[in-house]
Amino acid sequence: MDLSQKPKSLVSGFFRSLLAKPGNLALELGELSLSYEQLWSYAGRVTACLADTLSPAEKVVAVLAHRSVAAYGGILGVLGSGRGYVPLNPKFPLERTLVMLRASGCNTLVVGEECAAMLEALLPRLDKPVTLIVPDGGWEPENGLLSSHRVITSRQLSKIADPREPTVEGDDTAYLLFTSGSTGQPKGVAVSQSNVAAYMEYAAKRFGIHDRDRCSQNFDLTFDLSVHDLFTCWDAGASLCPYSQETLTPASVLDEMGLTIWFSVPSVAMFASRLGLLQPEAFPTLRWSLFCGEALSASLAAAWQRAANNSIVENLYGPTEATIAITRYRWDSAASPAECVRGLVPIGWPFEGQQVCTVDEDFVPVPPGETGELCLAGSQVTRGYLNDPEKTAGSFVRLQHTGEQVWYRTGDLVRQDDRGCLFYLGRRDFQVKVNGYRVELQEIDLVLREAACTELAVAIAWPLSEGSASGVVGVLSGSDPATDAEVIAACKKRLPRYMVPSRIYHFPQIPLNVNGKIDRGRIAEMLARLA
Repeated sequence: MDLSQKPKSLVSGFFRSLLAKPGNLALELGELSLSYEQLWSYAGRVTACLADTLSPAEKVVAVLAHRSVAAYGGILGVLGSGRGYVPLNPKFPLERTLVMLRASGCNTLVVGEECAAMLEALLPRLDKPVTLIVPDGGWEPENGLLSSHRVITSRQLSKIADPREPTVEGDDTAYLLFTSGSTGQPKGVAVSQSNVAAYMEYAAKRFGIHDRDRCSQNFDLTFDLSVHDLFTCWDAGASLCPYSQETLTPASVLDEMGLTIWFSVPSVAMFASRLGLLQPEAFPTLRWSLFCGEALSASLAAAWQRAANNSIVENLYGPTEATIAITRYRWDSAASPAECVRGLVPIGWPFEGQQVCTVDEDFVPVPPGETGELCLAGSQVTRGYLNDPEKTAGSFVRLQHTGEQVWYRTGDLVRQDDRGCLFYLGRRDFQVKVNGYRVELQEIDLVLREAACTELAVAIAWPLSEGSASGVVGVLSGSDPATDAEVIAACKKRLPRYMVPSRIYHFPQIPLNVNGKIDRGRIAEMLARLA
């Protein structure tokens, strides 16, 4: 097998590392350490099982597992079979997981023992039989739940597939993720093998990860930045080091774990700063410190640079629809503070081979120095939303004076200077970042209205700190304050934890702007006065 050429699939780099240095440490999970060979002996059983049991028409497989060998081995096993994976998060509410599973069309789930409770709740709600692959030895789902489902246990996974490059096309799905949707339904984004291959090729050149590196794994698998965690590491033959679930903050064990590559949302660094962990030279082992997912403040970048004094600090930017990240800005302690706008680090320049354009409301490109909406194009930009041509048409557009090229509208307001450097200024709509997660406030509005039985319900990202939000609150009018606990409980059943309002405020009237629309800016000002 010749894997020296450009990667054909997301799993190519892992196979290359496996064949070159099978004894290298691939995964360190607490006290458990697995070499590349040992990890494949686990994942290869999943690949062999899928090859023997699934029809070629079944293109995606769900993985219901979390920070376990089942999670990482399951993903590798699915990709090794030439299929795309659909990560499911046991921390998400059951209703949201059901929506994601039904929308994906998955008929097969790889399940880890740590997700037994969710599986028990999930199976009775499924509207069709599924195949469950349970690779963890010593655990099987309760028999009473399985009357209409097929279960393949670890005892039946005796064959290990050869680590052979799967046959895939560039348009085949590598992974399918779901982002927050304004209609109350998550939006499916299928990232193709060619999309992620373009990212991997650039990342390998830019970051130069090598087989002696120890890479952080901070992101949930339902967060697209986790794809970077896993595959830039395994592509280089390096060691993936997820933090323990009991860890107060990942940064607190960074030095203890001997990490050399760090990747997180800025909120993690902010929490570390509040705990007093960002002391000068606190993280001397780091070579790279990467941040993405929300605005990075200049003060936080400077503090992290002092703590990780031997590392290169880089701010990355990119929505799921453009595959992990698509622009980059390297922090320079001498020059960068003067380049920051509104106290935020620039998002910088596009990756090689990718395109950016700043446009006005008529989709006409604006000159340097003017504010406009950021649009993206290139090999990393996906084709649209799963089974939703209306949303796809609204977000994947053609711009005036740019020919037939399709551009993704990010909804982010930016300004570009004469050098081509991009500066993030805020959101065009009501989409916000809460602790690094992209959230549509209108999705929470919908749940609040139904839970509180009132049309006057608004979700506000609050409190705000250094360009991002650390939580969400609900503002209601016309509802009974005595039911607040019930409203929040109803939200917990339908929304992920980071989208659940932490508190309910009651206003006599909801302020409106001159167009008769809810004025979220004024609401935020009113909340500030109450604080």
